[in-house]
Amino acid sequence: MCAVPAPRVRPRLRGVAEGRPRLQTRESFCHSTVLLMGQRSGRQERSKKPEMSLSENMKAEEEDDREENKELKTKDQRLPLVFGVADLKNGAVGLYNIGQTCCLNSLLQVFLMNIHFTRILRRITVPPYASLKRNNVPYQMLLLLEKMQSGKQKAVSPIDLAMCLSTHRVNMFIQHDAAQLFLTLWNLVKRQMKDQDLVTKLSDLYTICVQEHLACQICSSEMKRNSNMLTLPLPVLDSNSHMLKTLEDCLQCFFHPEELTGHNMCFCEYCDKKTPFLQSMKLVHLPQTLTIHLKRFCFERSTNVYKLSHCLPFPQELDFNAVLTEQQSQAHGSEKAAWRYEIFAVVAHSGSTNSGHYCAYIRSLTECKWYCFNDSTVCQVSWDDVKCTYGHSDLNWGQTAYLLIYMKKHPQ
Repeated sequence: MCAVPAPRVRPRLRGVAEGRPRLQTRESFCHSTVLLMGQRSGRQERSKKPEMSLSENMKAEEEDDREENKELKTKDQRLPLVFGVADLKNGAVGLYNIGQTCCLNSLLQVFLMNIHFTRILRRITVPPYASLKRNNVPYQMLLLLEKMQSGKQKAVSPIDLAMCLSTHRVNMFIQHDAAQLFLTLWNLVKRQMKDQDLVTKLSDLYTICVQEHLACQICSSEMKRNSNMLTLPLPVLDSNSHMLKTLEDCLQCFFHPEELTGHNMCFCEYCDKKTPFLQSMKLVHLPQTLTIHLKRFCFERSTNVYKLSHCLPFPQELDFNAVLTEQQSQAHGSEKAAWRYEIFAVVAHSGSTNSGHYCAYIRSLTECKWYCFNDSTVCQVSWDDVKCTYGHSDLNWGQTAYLLIYMKKHPQ
């Protein structure tokens, strides 16, 4: 489990780090998978095929590329027929763990079970060449969804998508933090979408807007700015390090004004010096799909990170108008009228900061039934089973909810 951002850092919409990707062939990728699964590698048998000249090599590669493009073109023609259907066409389908990919598998299930997301995904522009298709994250997610919906397997392998992600500097076969990997996946999908209308729809589907207020306590000058976030990072401890008891308490704590004094003082242009400030957040806009990040991993005074596993109930239905005060929102009546949500998915973590496991509990939007997606194992569960992810301080390896995904009850 990798370290999470410091408690006061609020996520912003951002892309992954730029850089030249290190390409990896399918053979080397699969070979590395075998090594990490604990199997030894043997000496590779030398090929007895005679060497070809450079021109012959180029012709052979062009011929292979044409054949691959032809095969992918046939597959592309089937996509509109497959992706117009609702989720769970052939029952719930799992994803094989190909080496510490439980975090990736859980997030992919949350994305692909969201019919609002797949409605956008199936309208993407298909890349024209095989090499571009291999490295295009939205397209590879689309192919994975096709495989899950059109096949008869109980589980499928996300190896092609994992290979694609590795070319974009997303390390595979390591433990990931679900909140960070969610941001990385979302930004890769957005960055590789060519249709700006789809980019706008994707942003509208997930983006939260808040207004930050900073007020000088000496001259009363005030600064305001709007900020966009993909997740709502809620503390599970209050300012006195006391455990918060409910999700509603966490929301109140997040939007509660905070005094910035001492080392946290800000520079005031009018006072021409550092002065105490009052910092507050006001909610401006909530999206159709709301992702809440429960900050269960906290820094101690040293560099160590520890996990907070105490019980934190979350409701099936969440009305922000009943939780926040008038002073904690900056929205019009029509916007606030749509702030009624119901739970859609829970990404749960079991284990410690050094090692652990992720799984996802997701409510089918077409069947209204809950399923537990635990890598290749998928089973139908009840709301009582989902409530087991509330957490418990005495169960170090018990499941605790880490990401909560809510869906608007009546979208505009």
